[in-house]
Amino acid sequence: MTIGDGLVSQVPALVISIAAGILVSKAGVEGAADKALVMQLAMNPAALGMVSAAAGVIALVPGMPIIPFAGISLGAAGLAWHRAQKLRAGPDKPVADPNAQAAEPDDEPIATALAMDDVKVELGYSLLVLINDLEGRRLTDQIRALRRTLAGEYGFVMPPVRILDNMRLPNNGYAIRIKEMEAGTGEVRLGSLMAMDPRGGQVDLPGEHVREPAFGLPATWIDDSLREEATFRGYTIVDPATVLTTHLTEILKENMADLLSYGEVQKLLKDLPAEQKKLVDDLVPSVVTSTTLQRVLRALLKERVSIRDLGAILEGVAEAAPHTGSITHLVEAVRARLARQLCWQNKGEDGALPIITLSADWEHAFNEALIGPGEEKQLALAPSKLQDFIRGVRETFERAALSGDAAVLLTSPAIRPYVRSIIERFRGQTVVMSQNEIHPKARLKTVGMV
Repeated sequence: MTIGDGLVSQVPALVISIAAGILVSKAGVEGAADKALVMQLAMNPAALGMVSAAAGVIALVPGMPIIPFAGISLGAAGLAWHRAQKLRAGPDKPVADPNAQAAEPDDEPIATALAMDDVKVELGYSLLVLINDLEGRRLTDQIRALRRTLAGEYGFVMPPVRILDNMRLPNNGYAIRIKEMEAGTGEVRLGSLMAMDPRGGQVDLPGEHVREPAFGLPATWIDDSLREEATFRGYTIVDPATVLTTHLTEILKENMADLLSYGEVQKLLKDLPAEQKKLVDDLVPSVVTSTTLQRVLRALLKERVSIRDLGAILEGVAEAAPHTGSITHLVEAVRARLARQLCWQNKGEDGALPIITLSADWEHAFNEALIGPGEEKQLALAPSKLQDFIRGVRETFERAALSGDAAVLLTSPAIRPYVRSIIERFRGQTVVMSQNEIHPKARLKTVGMV
């Protein structure tokens, strides 16, 4: 009775264990449990062969019923052989119906191929270690911090950056793509440090002399053992991951206008505070369309003007839109409203705004070169005068840079957009401001004249 009682108490536990095993095995399979059980056991030649062998061994054990276990063994063996032959012959092919129409191909693979990454970083084989860890600094962490910084600085969240390998690149090379188009390339040296002279000269240390990829400045890859000596000499020391991140930062700033999509504009408008959404309802689309607003924001980002104060930008558009439909005039009106921000953004370390003014002769030359009626004016400056202007701007700004001033070019409001369109072609980082964009409380410091 004791043995029987023990068996009775163990049978439920055995059943529960078997049921739990079946449920766990069923977790990753679609369909009913009975069908899954049949497919995994009764349709698998290896499983059927094991059943046949086990039943045959049990049939040969003295005292066990031979006929039932022998029948099970022979049946399982026959089913296993049949399934093996069927699998060897290949899956069943359905009979084609001549009257049936051809099924339409699945468009999902094509749609997947059309997907485009806004920002992509491709790494050579040797640089894949940057993704995981490099002296405790992961590339993914730096890019995440970069997106957060740019969001606070320019007012909208950058698209995610996709990182993947590209075996066509050099082992130590990388490529940065914006909307699948190559925007920049470079190489870094793992296990080394990039040293740069803040004065712009060549580093006087043994190593590989190269050009810094983001700004094109002279740099040298030095061994990590020379870190202390380079620091003692006042050189700037940068690790490989930071070199790549700095290059990515400059490329993102240059292409920021292209990354502000229509969907991003809608997100910005949706996330506005409740007190400003009334302005959006009154402005869009009765006064201006969302596309027009997107073009205004893109024009601001193209000149690296933050759109974080979106409320002030909308107010500027609302004031100017009833009087003009020109994107250029709308942008100038918004920039005038952002005067405090522009002056603060470009001030020097001493708190003053360093400016380089445009001479009266050049002001007159630009005004005379504007042709066309009303808001359709275009600049038609003679090529010789254009070359003289470019030369004068370069020389003046180089002299200001030698004195340590990152100056802005100050012009009259009427010609500012046209002056900027010329300067952005050879000095893209140069800020061009009009007199309407100078805040009354801004302290000016004149450092030159073109």
